[in-house]
Amino acid sequence: MTMPFPSRLCTLAALASLTALPLTSYANSDDAEMCAQEAYAMGLRYQQQSAEAAALQRQGFALATYRLEDQIEAHGGSDDLAIITDLDETVLDNSPLLVRDMQACHDYTTWDTWKHWEREGEPRLMPGAKAFLDYADEQGVSIFYVSDRYQENEADTIATLEALELPQVSEQSVMLLGPAKAERRAEVVDNHTLVMQLGDSLHDFAGDFAGADLDQQHALVEENSERFGKDWIVFPNATYGAWSEAELDAWDAPHEVE
Repeated sequence: MTMPFPSRLCTLAALASLTALPLTSYANSDDAEMCAQEAYAMGLRYQQQSAEAAALQRQGFALATYRLEDQIEAHGGSDDLAIITDLDETVLDNSPLLVRDMQACHDYTTWDTWKHWEREGEPRLMPGAKAFLDYADEQGVSIFYVSDRYQENEADTIATLEALELPQVSEQSVMLLGPAKAERRAEVVDNHTLVMQLGDSLHDFAGDFAGADLDQQHALVEENSERFGKDWIVFPNATYGAWSEAELDAWDAPHEVE
């Protein structure tokens, strides 16, 4: 996850009316019309409830385990190997916060409820995350949690990770918002051989993706195609991202039903 993410949500009440959540859960909603934030419901259902998303998350961590095995073998047991992982929507599932905000007709992409969640929320672990991180720890690989969670809530984030019994959690290994992610990754590279990165946003892998528009992101993905599934492991996040305001391509045939 990369925060803060600017919000320019348009009025999407017509789209939102396609969803099926009860109107009674929304503050200041008209009985005849759902609020614009209901447009987020499909992505949230997929991320939180679908077995397919859970399967993809397990698949991602299984692939990461195989690739890490390869890297350990290739480096001949070097004792300075390291991995970097993002936290939110990679290791931690924050969807309960996002659903709560949507049901209150609040646009969660303004991130103005996030600090409260960092302090008091109880995120779940993504399926497969702990087993992979425990494996890396057992193999003597250093783990760095590079996240855009707020530095002012560092103690709370560390407490959350410790409560979830994740390995190698410390003030040194948990690197939060302040310097750009590229700078924090560079700190790791200065003292370790970085062999793998995990994240749900392209910005989690390289600074070139930061600020790039969608066309540029697609071009950069093509340029770095050999890295995905090898030392860059991407996880699904259908709830927010730089793609969220992209124009959709539609079939131009006349609309017909049979």
